[in-house]
Amino acid sequence: MTDENRTEAQTEGGNNGRVFRAGTAEPPHVSRGNAGWAVLFDWDGVVADSASRHEESWHRLAQEEGRTLPPGFFLPSFGRKNDWVIPHLLRWTEDSRAVFRLGERKEELFREIVAERGIDLYPGALSLCQSLAERSVPAAIASSTARANIELILDQWNMRRLFRTVVAAEDVHRGKPDPEVFCLAAQRVGFPPEQCVVFEDAPAGVEAGKRAGMRVIALTTTNPAEALRKADRTLASLESVTPSLIQEWFFS
Repeated sequence: MTDENRTEAQTEGGNNGRVFRAGTAEPPHVSRGNAGWAVLFDWDGVVADSASRHEESWHRLAQEEGRTLPPGFFLPSFGRKNDWVIPHLLRWTEDSRAVFRLGERKEELFREIVAERGIDLYPGALSLCQSLAERSVPAAIASSTARANIELILDQWNMRRLFRTVVAAEDVHRGKPDPEVFCLAAQRVGFPPEQCVVFEDAPAGVEAGKRAGMRVIALTTTNPAEALRKADRTLASLESVTPSLIQEWFFS
């Protein structure tokens, strides 16, 4: 993240809200409000422009371990939990202890890269999250990535106060396309599935949101529109999205 971007984040995100630990109870300045609905964000590929950092971390891991990565492995892996990627996609090992060790190391490498170089947010992501908070529309992160990854970027961009809760890889037993991560996020923000809108970028995430009984908006940041056709709406970016527009699309 550049100094200019960091200044913008501090100005727009503000420093006045109380910082809360992700995954804890609702902070006092975010309430159910009058919106009658909530937003659940996938993280990588939706808010955080992290694909290149994740891909590099897999390559660093493969080099450390003396392993090879299958051609075209990355796109199918994006948005999936490591405990599925390593045995089923990469086919490195099925030993649960080895899978855990490799997955943990991959995420450590990711955080090292982010600490070295920072990370950008997708255009419109910060302003949408701020607008939701200003309108008292509860927002949550529901992601297959490690909590420490999310918290590192939240802190770099001073965004913790914008989310009521974070549901991360450690919080669920089953990864997307299983709907567990979205169902848990909905429970934590206190809304039934039909009153939740999911933002996703991966086919597995879109399927998870629909299986949870939620409205799904897909972004073509990492996958083409045809791969996201199960979504209720498909957009190129978040730049034009506002709380009023979401209300008009699904809850008018």
